[in-house]
Amino acid sequence: MKLTKYEHACVVFEEEGASFVIDPGSFSPDAGTIIAGAEAILLTHEHFDHVNEAAINAALAERPELRVYGPAATSGMFGSHLGQFTAVAAGDLLEIGGFGITVHGHTHAVIHPDIPPVANVGYLIDGTVYHPGDAYFVPDASIETLLLPTSGPWMKLGEAADYVRAVQPERVVQIHEMLLSDIGVNVTASLLGENGLTGIPLTVVQVGESLTV
Repeated sequence: MKLTKYEHACVVFEEEGASFVIDPGSFSPDAGTIIAGAEAILLTHEHFDHVNEAAINAALAERPELRVYGPAATSGMFGSHLGQFTAVAAGDLLEIGGFGITVHGHTHAVIHPDIPPVANVGYLIDGTVYHPGDAYFVPDASIETLLLPTSGPWMKLGEAADYVRAVQPERVVQIHEMLLSDIGVNVTASLLGENGLTGIPLTVVQVGESLTV
């Protein structure tokens, strides 16, 4: 299947004419265009950098067949389109355009004890590619490609390295990197990649570019 990387944690999966998007957030100025070709939108959690609320609601209004899946806590963002929203939780299985998607995890990583954690789920696509959202939850599955968050107020690079070691994927693709400078992206990739702490190849995909997974 084809994976196209967009800003931050936003990715699109395509295969045999079907597609869906995960986490089209407010860091994507062209979120409406990204969503336009998708059969469904999957959300890991409610934070603005993962949910472009205006763009998603506009798409739902324009396309009654479009569906949104996410933790129950995200439903309030789509109050005018609740018939197009489905709440998901760990253990659920979704069938979208020929893709088989399982749901994993429960809670966003801790940012600070004073900030209440929110619900967060990860999505395993066709048993091969895992998008964890904002949590380092280790699914009980063999992962070929791990989409790895590498920046954010909730994480540090040592935790990212330990997460890759725990999951043991065949390869890693960097996501959730918008808080890093260009130098930071390269240093992070070096530290977490094949010649760094994990021993596993790490791929940096530029916005709008694609790879086969």
